[in-house]
Amino acid sequence: MAFTTPKGTTQTSLADINITPLVDVVLVLLVIFMLTAPILQSGIEVNLPKTRTVKVVRNEKVVITIDKADSLYVGNDPVNIHALGSIVQQKLNGDANTPVYVRADEAVPFGVFAEVMDVLEQANVTNLSVVTQPLRTKSK
Repeated sequence: MAFTTPKGTTQTSLADINITPLVDVVLVLLVIFMLTAPILQSGIEVNLPKTRTVKVVRNEKVVITIDKADSLYVGNDPVNIHALGSIVQQKLNGDANTPVYVRADEAVPFGVFAEVMDVLEQANVTNLSVVTQPLRTKSK
């Protein structure tokens, strides 16, 4: 595109877009996302048992997880079973109506699950719920 200056000379405008800074910014963002994506996937991998009736819960307060290796977690923090009762009581802050959710892998022996439930019962936790996954049925 050409234009005439007040002195009468013709000049062309610089109409080229410099893409180099844009590419630099995009590459930096790509590297940042590649580094942070694995970190965002925190949590304990548990293969939940499947049931027909599943209650959808919106607010999770205290979640106890038992993984395949029979390791025990409160939230994402590993916990010893002997300290489980006191840690759950601290999380509940004396509110007995706050629900406590127990997530156990399908491969966890019932004895381990029963031991965890017994520890919670001894800690006077009354509002217990077992977390399951909905059973997928074939639709007709």
